[in-house]
Amino acid sequence: MCAALLPAAVLVLHLGLGPAAQAYGPVGAGSPGASGPTAAGRVTVTEGQVREAAPGGAILYPSVTSCLTVTVRLRDGGLVGAHASLFQVPGELRSDEILAALGDRVGGRPVSAVQVRGAVGAWHPGYFVKAIEGYGEGEEVPVAAGQDFEGLARAVSRGLGLPRGLVTVEDVPDGDQLVG
Repeated sequence: MCAALLPAAVLVLHLGLGPAAQAYGPVGAGSPGASGPTAAGRVTVTEGQVREAAPGGAILYPSVTSCLTVTVRLRDGGLVGAHASLFQVPGELRSDEILAALGDRVGGRPVSAVQVRGAVGAWHPGYFVKAIEGYGEGEEVPVAAGQDFEGLARAVSRGLGLPRGLVTVEDVPDGDQLVG
């Protein structure tokens, strides 16, 4: 379950990666939970993970409440997804590491679209640049001021090094998300 909304000074996201599949081979060592795509089917991406579904597959993001999900649609039909939480899960990536991990997983493969979905109103675009855990005592943590669809789209576009026109942002009510 995604972390409950708390005061903005405590907001954080994270992301890691999951088990490797034989179909495409493993990701480079050193990535927390890095994985290759599984055979076509449903891949579950829980908080703090980046995983890949082969062409024809789907990604299930369970219990998205205060989280954001970022799904990269590859031109070959595959999906690479990240489940970002406001609070870092121990051993997983922080919000300021998530887009780099997702971009590394995508590599140089052609992308057709990027979908950002979830609790848009809980997220400040700056959380992708500096995680809340990165602020020291006395430093002002940015606070989300409403639903910044454009700011999030620009942050994801920059973080992934992809054109802004590929990125859509959608506020989605609490619950499971299935992307296929």
